[in-house]
Amino acid sequence: MVKADAYGLGALPVARALESLDPMAYGVATLAEGAELRAAGIRRPIILFSPARVADLPSIRAASITPTLASVDGVEAWMAGGGGDWQLSIDTGMHRAGVRWDALDPLLPTLARHAPSGAFTHFHSSELDDGSLEVQEERFRAAVARLPVRPRLLHTQNSAAIVRSTPSAWDCVRPGIFLYGVGSGVRAALRPEPVVALHARILEVRDVHAGESVSYDATWRAARPSRVATVACGYADGLRRHLGNRAHALVRGARAPIAGVVTMDMAMLDVTDAGAGVGDVVTFLGAERTVEEVAAEGGLSPYELLTGLRQRLPRAYRGA
Repeated sequence: MVKADAYGLGALPVARALESLDPMAYGVATLAEGAELRAAGIRRPIILFSPARVADLPSIRAASITPTLASVDGVEAWMAGGGGDWQLSIDTGMHRAGVRWDALDPLLPTLARHAPSGAFTHFHSSELDDGSLEVQEERFRAAVARLPVRPRLLHTQNSAAIVRSTPSAWDCVRPGIFLYGVGSGVRAALRPEPVVALHARILEVRDVHAGESVSYDATWRAARPSRVATVACGYADGLRRHLGNRAHALVRGARAPIAGVVTMDMAMLDVTDAGAGVGDVVTFLGAERTVEEVAAEGGLSPYELLTGLRQRLPRAYRGA
């Protein structure tokens, strides 16, 4: 899955790095995302996992993208335009997209004439040990059994499901956030390696007297004479405001709490115990500050944190 600009890390560089693994296809959420990969020379199959609008089908076909469909009108329009691979989206409980597992009857005659090349469902709580994954899996199995023809590619598992129930009972899997260094719950049998780091430099360091405040709304006050560093990274870069007064960064190997509200272009750190100076590099994310840890400190989803990293950030891709 390389949707949402590869979860904030850059869809094209990520796709090029993944090419050596010979993936079956790349998954995107919008026609524009798929068209961008095509225009850059990606030739591998690209699947559009958001519901395809009938009006967009000609453009989807022109970009050689595989749509996901779930209605008679959608399938008939796709076939009338020339046909080709398409995938059937089956809703087994997420209630976001697809045909309900228990409401296939109106679609079956159309599927008998125009069989999909693939069919899939999406788990809503695969990180939880609440039995829902098993329920959805059984609903999918029952729905597939009713299809006039078994599609060539059946798939259900996202990242959390992959690491809970390997190997898959189906034909392929859909790794997503696991690729980007984020784990998938307490039952996960595998832990990913961090693949993203976020660094910034200290622009200024100032002395703050005990009792004085820092940043908007004076939400942080120095409990002692303190040294506060201003760092060139703010919420317009993806350093979320929720991290203010909650999270910390690393400076010279020491913890430096974020002092006060994160502003649009800058954040302030309490570096009293870090001995930091102007020009020092601050680490907000990295091998010692994982996406999951930082997200937890700010009460955020790791998905939000990653996809919030903005294009204004200078990016350097290393290794593959």
